Amino acid sequence: MTGFGTAAVHGDDGLVPGGSVAPPIVQSATFSAESDERFTEIATEARGTAFYTRYGNPNHAQVAAVVAELEGAETGLVTASGMGAISTVALALLAAGDHVVVQRSTYGGTTSLATGLLARFGVACTQVDQTDADAFGRALRPETRLVLVETPSNPLLELTDLAAVVATAHAAGALVVVDNTFATPVNQRPLDAGADLVWHSGTKFLGGHSDVSAGVVVGGADLIDRVWRTAIVTGATLGPVDAWLLLRGLRTLALRVQRHNANALALAGALEDHPAVVRVRYPGLPSHPQHALARRQMTGFGGVLGVELAAGRAGAAALLAGLRLAKRAASLGSVSTLVVHPRSMWAGIVDAEQLAAAGIGEGLVRVSTGIEDTDDLVADFRTALEAVPA
Repeated sequence: MTGFGTAAVHGDDGLVPGGSVAPPIVQSATFSAESDERFTEIATEARGTAFYTRYGNPNHAQVAAVVAELEGAETGLVTASGMGAISTVALALLAAGDHVVVQRSTYGGTTSLATGLLARFGVACTQVDQTDADAFGRALRPETRLVLVETPSNPLLELTDLAAVVATAHAAGALVVVDNTFATPVNQRPLDAGADLVWHSGTKFLGGHSDVSAGVVVGGADLIDRVWRTAIVTGATLGPVDAWLLLRGLRTLALRVQRHNANALALAGALEDHPAVVRVRYPGLPSHPQHALARRQMTGFGGVLGVELAAGRAGAAALLAGLRLAKRAASLGSVSTLVVHPRSMWAGIVDAEQLAAAGIGEGLVRVSTGIEDTDDLVADFRTALEAVPA
């Protein structure tokens, strides 16, 4: 593989028509064929780009090629959102009577999918502590088909030992599907550790500008084709304009992630010893209980951190109210720093008992650092913390 910056710019070479430097938007829902034979060919081709946009589009192919190159995958496909990606994967690879293993600390939508929606269709779920690699082995059953992993996790920034979990799952005949949204392929490549599929909420770091909703899943062609066959039924189709926006964001991913990493590490270090702060959760800090694992399986530590305030919800509210550069908003991975109170954000999709079991406390604030100047960002948080009770 070439470097990440080169791959992001050139990963779709050969897919851009003519001499266009910037790829055109192919804003067509359907495509014509010059003969019956050609129509049959394009109508039956997996992940084709010349039949019907729900089946595939040139802009889709360009994004999938770039992300696959970045992740070291054979191929990929895009969806209308990150949840569209993981839901389609689950529906493609699971059936009634199957079993999945999922982490307790993971994105609330993934928890809701695994413990709620899939259960309605006869798929059982076991939740485990991701920091205990052996817990995955204990949870496996003969009917386990998928192990769903997110590392670092949202919003607790806990890590999963990818190599250990992959070895355990594969020995039992289960596939491992990894959410790499927080890390990005610049910081971590789960397929290198043996994972079967990797998915992203492209809305986050891959797009990078808070102007597109998208999902991507990459892996081997056989598995991706199975997912694609389900995707054309469920119809979580990414529009051509959104695919184009995602591709544009990907071009600068390597540059942006460098700044995200640097800002998060600097902010985590600056806040760690503040009297109003109980704990800073960031795998790049030596104080993180899994820092050694982070150094082993990541090349950078990401742009997201968790800050736990001593004053609980009141402390979190005071911090959020005092910030001037950071925006109080859902999502992450933007050029702007985004802050959110996870306990409030997920109240509608995960019940209070599940939130408590996952360790998401009232005083936790999730911070997704943007690409602002580091000194300005640190100063904004220090000023806001002056009004937060210790």
